[in-house]
Amino acid sequence: MTPLDADAVRPPISRAPLSGAAYSAVEFDPADDAVVLLDQRLLPGRVVYVRCTTPDAVADGIRDMVVRGAPAIGIAAAYAVAQLAARERGDAAVFLMACGVAGRVLGATRPTAVNLAWAIARMARRAADVARLPAEARAAAMRAEAEAIHAEDVAACRAMGALGALDVPDDATILTHCNAGALATGGYGTALGVVRAARAAGKRVRVLADETRPYLQGARLTAWELAADGVDVEVITDGMAGHFFQRGAIQFVVVGADRVAANGDVANKIGTYGVAVLARAHGVPFTVAAPWSTVDLRTPVGRRDPDRGARERRGRAHRRDADRARGRRVSASRLRRDARAPRGRRLHRARRVPPGPRRGAGHRRALSRAARARSRHTPLSRPRPRRARPTRGSRARSPRSPSI
Repeated sequence: MTPLDADAVRPPISRAPLSGAAYSAVEFDPADDAVVLLDQRLLPGRVVYVRCTTPDAVADGIRDMVVRGAPAIGIAAAYAVAQLAARERGDAAVFLMACGVAGRVLGATRPTAVNLAWAIARMARRAADVARLPAEARAAAMRAEAEAIHAEDVAACRAMGALGALDVPDDATILTHCNAGALATGGYGTALGVVRAARAAGKRVRVLADETRPYLQGARLTAWELAADGVDVEVITDGMAGHFFQRGAIQFVVVGADRVAANGDVANKIGTYGVAVLARAHGVPFTVAAPWSTVDLRTPVGRRDPDRGARERRGRAHRRDADRARGRRVSASRLRRDARAPRGRRLHRARRVPPGPRRGAGHRRALSRAARARSRHTPLSRPRPRRARPTRGSRARSPRSPSI
């Protein structure tokens, strides 16, 4: 693959992109307050940018994986809140309420990405500070805050890349899982930022990219990024990593993260745990590159997310309210189906359908007798009464056995 044509992949915005790269996962166009997202579902075949002119469109883009990667999702949400601030002309109370509603809708799109909640909370704090300013001034302040989140993420990625490159040996083969490059961040990348920094330091590196099923982020996105930068990259299936570890062909492993718990546990794309176990078994350094916005101090350990159920329930409620606000009809059959679904799998919050009268074995026997009677055209006989169970200490006597 030849290097990318900068003009062909440049985002269609009225200013220089903040990512610092030829392409950008997310950008903001101040000309019309549009959030511009690179549609990663179409890569590597086509480079298409989607212009989102409303916060609802940004939420749909996050939910439909037009944009993906925890840092990039957080930046997109911050720009969506800034977009709302530019359109809201009400007083301070109305402005704060509108920002709060937008934050809740955006936060429900991807509950597992902690960067999303972090960026929304930061924008909410800024909104509280500037709520009483004139509409134009508070809109400019909110946009500046979103741009600061974007610029800080790019700077953090470059700093992490420089630190991680110190551990990369020269002439090394690096294994990575999923995509943690410029497409998943504001620019430069976390895991792939380590690769880029190692090459910038003059080290010769080769990359093995796991295909990362089911969305194939490694095969489609990581390979596209690295090949466009001129890095020697080879795509392998998820099950081939053990073979290369056993042969000693891998000298370094670097991955990104969706969430880092307070004790250091890491949550990432499915398959990362297997790679970590293989790296430890073969004595290969394993590095997680993640910014501070990915660290969740409210989650003590990574084995189980204690807030996931509550976030999912809030998310279902917000999606239901959004559907009704848009005039979409939620059928009664879907509500009943969601009510019967196990907790954590309901797509919409619905009132639980009250159960009908209990119908046990006696009711089923009566129905079967009714069916037989109708077939024989004979009247129904009364159901046979049940025998009373003997009490403790007494002896049940059969009517056919003689008494003693």
